[in-house]
Amino acid sequence: MSEKKHIAILGSTGSIGTQALDVIRANQDKFVVEVLTAMNNSQLLIEQAKEFKPNTVVITNESLYDQVFDALDALDIKVYAGANALNSVVQMEDIDIVLTALVGYAGLKPTISAIESGKNIALANKETMVVAGELVTSLAQEKAVNIYPVDSEHSAIFQCLVGEFHNPIEKIILTASGGPFRGKDREALLQVKKEQALKHPNWDMGAKITIDSASLMNKGLEVIEAKWLFNLRMDQIDVIVHPQSIIHSMVQFEDGSIKAQMGLPDMKLPIQFALSYPDRIKSDFPRFNFVDYPQLTFEQPDMETFRNLGLAFESMKQGGNMPCILNAANEVAVAKFLKDEIGFLEMSDLIENCMAKASFIKTPTYEDYVLSDTETRELAKAYKN
Repeated sequence: MSEKKHIAILGSTGSIGTQALDVIRANQDKFVVEVLTAMNNSQLLIEQAKEFKPNTVVITNESLYDQVFDALDALDIKVYAGANALNSVVQMEDIDIVLTALVGYAGLKPTISAIESGKNIALANKETMVVAGELVTSLAQEKAVNIYPVDSEHSAIFQCLVGEFHNPIEKIILTASGGPFRGKDREALLQVKKEQALKHPNWDMGAKITIDSASLMNKGLEVIEAKWLFNLRMDQIDVIVHPQSIIHSMVQFEDGSIKAQMGLPDMKLPIQFALSYPDRIKSDFPRFNFVDYPQLTFEQPDMETFRNLGLAFESMKQGGNMPCILNAANEVAVAKFLKDEIGFLEMSDLIENCMAKASFIKTPTYEDYVLSDTETRELAKAYKN
């Protein structure tokens, strides 16, 4: 890799964004930060901007604009505010790759905007593919844009496919840790509090994705994302619980051979691979030692107790805007759970209720996705058990 790649990080103050900056900090001969954005964490955004001196920063919360502008004015860094600014900055000419690390539905519009302007995408926002996978993948093909997956599972599949793109996939096997409540029955889950759900056994992530992991919705969203990223049928996607989180996912080819990507649970590796592809660059990440893990175990997911995974498969089977409905309902359900408004198991009840009541559209446009998201959120907020 000779020339430096110019990177825009959407969501630079979150878990993925800060780890991406760790990767860039360690490889300043290979990467330049062009754009940094944050929703509310203005203080960390200012610190990041002072260190990496990007061309532009965006604070989505417009009430924080003056604070960010005043702090960065002397450094000749352009400062913008508001959601629309996100959609504009990703089109800047100097950007080579846009890392979409925003949480939830908010990542869709700026990702589409970046693709429309011909930017390659490092995708850490699975909801983009869940909500509008068909639209996003066809647009990427039309614009000859590459989408490099950052989720550890999809990065693993992508890494297993390098050099194999001409060989048809028989199926992929997404691994799941099982989360903090693996093996618990419904009775135990009725008592679960958010503090317990926020303690993931293997990964350090933001609150939304940690709750999704505990409910297995995260795996459900990944199943839908995988369908679009790798052009798969529903019957080509399996999920297996692997509590150690060492095998990040696998690909089985038509000859029966299975390739797996392994390593310690560390998001910096898939982030670095997405930013540096097709090169692998030297890192000082901790190395996996087989002796430390004498047993790697696997089991079927319990889709009766953890209904969200089954609901995700059902939404994918129905197609159309149903995954969009699933995602919007889940975002509200997680927010309600984090505010102690509903119980852990009630999240599935709320999502199922929205899937039954929201307007189904078989072949949605972008505008339909926007309307579906709004309608579903209203249904979800009004939900009473």
